[in-house]
Formats: sequence, C-alpha cells, structure tokens
Amino acid sequence: MRVGLALSQYGAFANREAVIEVARTAESLGFHSLWTGDRLLDPVHPRDRYPGRADGRVPPEQTTFLDPLTVLTVAAGVTERIRLGTSTLNAPWHSPILLARTLTSIDVLSEGRLSVGFGLGWSSDEYAAAGVPWNGRGARLEEILDMLEQIWGEDPVTYEGPLFAVPESRIQPKPVQRPHPPVYLGGYSPAAIDRIGRRADGWMAPGAPAGFLTATWEKIRRAAEKADRDPDALKMVVRMNPRVTPEPVKADEVPFAGTVDQLAEYAHEVTEAGAAEVFADLQQTTSETGPMLDLADRLLVAIGTRL
Repeated sequence: MRVGLALSQYGAFANREAVIEVARTAESLGFHSLWTGDRLLDPVHPRDRYPGRADGRVPPEQTTFLDPLTVLTVAAGVTERIRLGTSTLNAPWHSPILLARTLTSIDVLSEGRLSVGFGLGWSSDEYAAAGVPWNGRGARLEEILDMLEQIWGEDPVTYEGPLFAVPESRIQPKPVQRPHPPVYLGGYSPAAIDRIGRRADGWMAPGAPAGFLTATWEKIRRAAEKADRDPDALKMVVRMNPRVTPEPVKADEVPFAGTVDQLAEYAHEVTEAGAAEVFADLQQTTSETGPMLDLADRLLVAIGTRL
C-alpha cells in the first residue's frame, strides 16, 4: 500500500515554516506522496453548498489557503524522493498553456516527481470569480487535456480548438516524465466516469465507503475497456479527510471520523477495493504542526508502512 499526506496549505498551516517542516518530515517518515487541494474563495452567501456541511459554508479550517502549485514548488525544493500531487486542481480556471508551463516546471524542478489530479470543483461562485463559465466546464476540461497532450508532446506544437489555439511553436522544456506526468481525474458522475476511463491515468477518489468505491471503480474499468484501453493500467487514489476521535465510532462514519486504528482499517479496506494509494488530509484535526505530524506518524505505524 502506498500512503500519502496532504501538504500544509490551509488554515493554521498556511505558512512557509509548516510547508517545509511537513514536507521534510513526511519524506523522512516514509510517506509516498504529498498532495495539495484547490480553494479560491470563501463565499459569504454561497450559491452552492459545501458538501457535507450543514451551513453550506467552506470549513473554517479552509478559509485561509495557499496556492496549490506554489506550495508544491516549495516542497520540491526541500525534498528528494517523495512524490508531489494535486487533489484536485480545478483545471478549467486556468489557461492551458500557462498551466502546462507551471506543471512542467514543477516536474523539472522535482526531477520527475509530479502527479497531476484534475477536477471540476463544486462552487459556481469560484467559477464566476475566475471569469470562467460554469456551464460547459466538462467540455473545457476535455479541451485542456487535449492541449496539454500536444504541449507535452514533440515539437513543433500546433493546436486549434473551440476555446484555445497554439500557433506552430517550440515549447520547451518538456516534462521529465514521458510522455507526461500521470494525470488523474476526479468525479463520479456518469460523464466523469466515462472521461476517466477514456483518457486518465487513474481516479482521484473521495473518502467514501469501500462498497461505493468498488462499484464506481468497476464502472471506470468498463469505460476504459470500451475505449480500448487497459483497465489494469489505471490507478485509484483515495483521499481521506478524517476527524480523529479518542473513541471508536460507528463503521458507517468512517473514514470521516474514527480512531487511528479505524482509519488504518479503512485504508486497508479501500486497498482491497482496488486503491493503489490512500492519503490523509490531517489539517482539520489540529492547528499545530507538531501534533499533526505525530498523528501522521501514528497513522503510518497503524497501517504498517512506517520506515
């Protein structure tokens, strides 16, 4: 089992010292990867409710946030082996050629350690603020993927699409990982499942019950087969956003709350369901770096992957 950790980015951890300490310590403990999320703003009167929140608001721990790609760049400079990923980056907010430049730069500066997780997000308020239409976001993501493939391919690059265009050009450097860094896609709607099966390297899955993950993963594998792709080449990465409790909780509440042992048990369950990797975002469990890293260490020990 590969186990990752969310990199310091939100709330009390949105500072240089925390980013560096968590990145270095996670690598020394034996975590396989570090991950960043994507937040643009905290709407006071949201048009779309935050999933799982009674008041519909962004969790208070996420109302302060650092840019995900900047944070990964800092981590790349203070680590040597650990992989660096986004879970997930809302690709439609970005110009694809500028996005390609930034992602390529991180892959080059990390010497080939980047994993790219793309999603569509859930907040139409964030799309409005970014100046990007909410409607048609899936088609926009498809074209961004098309353009990234061209830019990351061989020179000269030429692209002409409904939304974007690149004149015949040399675009250097190329990513260290060839043909490009692995690209994972989030979502579990029928359209998302089809897109993952057709063109992703894997699925950025939510921390949902193992039965849901198993059923959805089977649909993704069938979508890959329909697209004449090898389903065994795809990987599932599961994100856990736990609340850690001193006492056991009901099984149907895991992975959202539970003891360290329960979280470790869940990690093994989703691995049996097909996950190649799990990672935990512990930034909502405490407001101090030391206790968060202690918890991360305990989780690795409980899972059985501590160096």
